Amino acid sequence: MQSARRSSSVGRRFRDPVVGPPGFRPEVQGLRAVAVLLVVLYHVFMGRVAGGVDVFLFLSAFFMTLSFVRRIEGGRRPTIGRYWLHTFKRLLPLATLVVLATFVLVWCFYPAEDASGLRSQGVASVLYAENWLLAVHAVDYYAADRSAASPFQHFWSLSVQGQVFLLWPLVFGLAWLVKRRTGRRSVPVLAVSFGAVFGASLAWSVISTHTQQNFAYFDTRARLWEFALGSLLALAVPYLRLPVRARVPLGWCGLVGLVSVGIVVDVAGAFPGWIALWPLLSAAAIVVAGRSGSPVGVDRLLAWGPVVRLGDAAYALYLVHWPLLVTWLVVRDRSAAGWWAGAGIVVVSVLLAVLLTRFVETPLRRWAWPEARRWRLALVIAVCPGLVLATAGTWAALDGRRASQLAAQAGSSNPGAQSLAPGYDSTGDPNAPVVPATMEEQWVGLPRVCEGDYASADPVAQGFCRQDEPVENPTRVVAVVGNSHMEQYMGAIIPVARQRHWQLVSLLQPGCGFGLEGQSDTCRAGNQAVLSYLEELHPDAVVTTSTRSELMDARAEHVVSGLEAVTRELTAQGTTVLGLRDNPRLDVDLTRCAQRKGWEDSSCRVPRTSVLGERNPAESLESVPGFVGIDPTGLICPGDACPPEIGRVAVWLDSHHLTGDYTRSMAPLLRERLVAAVEAGTAG
Repeated sequence: MQSARRSSSVGRRFRDPVVGPPGFRPEVQGLRAVAVLLVVLYHVFMGRVAGGVDVFLFLSAFFMTLSFVRRIEGGRRPTIGRYWLHTFKRLLPLATLVVLATFVLVWCFYPAEDASGLRSQGVASVLYAENWLLAVHAVDYYAADRSAASPFQHFWSLSVQGQVFLLWPLVFGLAWLVKRRTGRRSVPVLAVSFGAVFGASLAWSVISTHTQQNFAYFDTRARLWEFALGSLLALAVPYLRLPVRARVPLGWCGLVGLVSVGIVVDVAGAFPGWIALWPLLSAAAIVVAGRSGSPVGVDRLLAWGPVVRLGDAAYALYLVHWPLLVTWLVVRDRSAAGWWAGAGIVVVSVLLAVLLTRFVETPLRRWAWPEARRWRLALVIAVCPGLVLATAGTWAALDGRRASQLAAQAGSSNPGAQSLAPGYDSTGDPNAPVVPATMEEQWVGLPRVCEGDYASADPVAQGFCRQDEPVENPTRVVAVVGNSHMEQYMGAIIPVARQRHWQLVSLLQPGCGFGLEGQSDTCRAGNQAVLSYLEELHPDAVVTTSTRSELMDARAEHVVSGLEAVTRELTAQGTTVLGLRDNPRLDVDLTRCAQRKGWEDSSCRVPRTSVLGERNPAESLESVPGFVGIDPTGLICPGDACPPEIGRVAVWLDSHHLTGDYTRSMAPLLRERLVAAVEAGTAG
């Protein structure tokens, strides 16, 4: 009998929904739980996104609109300033705690070279600007080479949400002014306003997703329509009165649609275009279905106590699961967590989220002291980013001091490529710390925009034309042309040019080899402008990369497409063309590998024969009079392997670029060949 009573009690607890304050909708809170679980499970087990974040954005606007409309229609003034203060006082403390805890994880477990970028992301996260930082990096060629997942990356959606929390109340303020001055209801004004935002933003989202999806994914403008749809639904819900026989299937269809979207659609590659309507309309169906009163309605599940409580902890769960997952992958050096580790991450994330909600978020939300005065709310809000800024600034200062100390100590203990010189006798410490300490400022370039005799009338060429400090009566004029694989060698070329009194100019386009045929339309247009510029400048020499290596494929290396034709054109004008063989493109960042496993770890070395062939493909160009080839492979992959460091200097900036410190150390070993090629037209 007691067992039967317990069973009946359990059944009632499952069937009976949570009861909250007036206006509280437990089934919508349960929908938040489903959305956050989809986010966590897809992140951990499938390495994908599921549309759950879009539901969060949608629901945040839904609840905000309900609150403001009730206030305005009730004749009360929308206290926008108070809303802002109250909202960010509720959101910022927990976010700040997670950012600071993530800083600790970064300090303890992440490669030192990542620290600077992650500090910036932590600051951007607490300032609600992380989405724009990620958007810029998503289309930044150089940043794309440092594309390892960030433990702060999930803050992009919270940043978008925070920006909308600042913007949306202004729309409600406008509706209140219209109501006050004309007596008209606010709902039509808001419907027109949010309808306009929905149409304009969705159009922009579709276009932007098609043309620059990496940027659009983080672009607030391409996400506003998701918020607008939530607001429009909030305006419409009071007028949608469906019978139970329609609510039940509508609710279940919405849940099935929401759960299935991540399986069917590559969300990360397709959103936030029109396809994002799938999860949003699925969520809208659940909201419209509402409280069906049916024992088989989806609201019975969503309003169940444990589900609602998970919805209460959704914010904390979203905050903590991602840094835990990414840190685990970094520590274990894996691309996926696996089923057992993934299950552990999910369980720990849920437990931590529940604890943070109960002992941090809820007490802070109920904290009465800040609510008594606006300046107190403002103080709490100011302290949160202040703590993050102070922590990041102190950390950056310590890293800067350490880097300065290493740079000051560098010398005979950090010879870099010079240690490969015949007969080199090391007098330094063989166990000295490897430099550089961080990967900041490892791209080397010329300091000035081209001017005077070296400026171009063509805006395309002038747009990426740079020059060294003007040299009076230069012995030679040398132009460096190509892409980032040529730019990285500026560390070796600049010291030689300054010593020999050459006037150096550069025209470098990320991702573009020097040629016309076989290049993209953008590269072809840029290179045509470069050729026109070179015809006017008539430099003594042009330095470029002569080959293009391919990812971990020694047989695929080839002469840069179109290079032979432009070489013949330039040499016919009396200009020497100096071609440097490309460096390998690896499938691993050897510097990151060595920082995790140790600089002597054999797994952080790549066999030379697996990435470059024995012969330089550009030897085929040596029949062209005026072409000179240089193969620096022996300075990058000496012997039979490509190592992470040479002479206690890190070789690799990422998986296929060299550090500025290392290329500078190559200058003495390349000087003779560079000088011979530029000044005499021959090289050994």
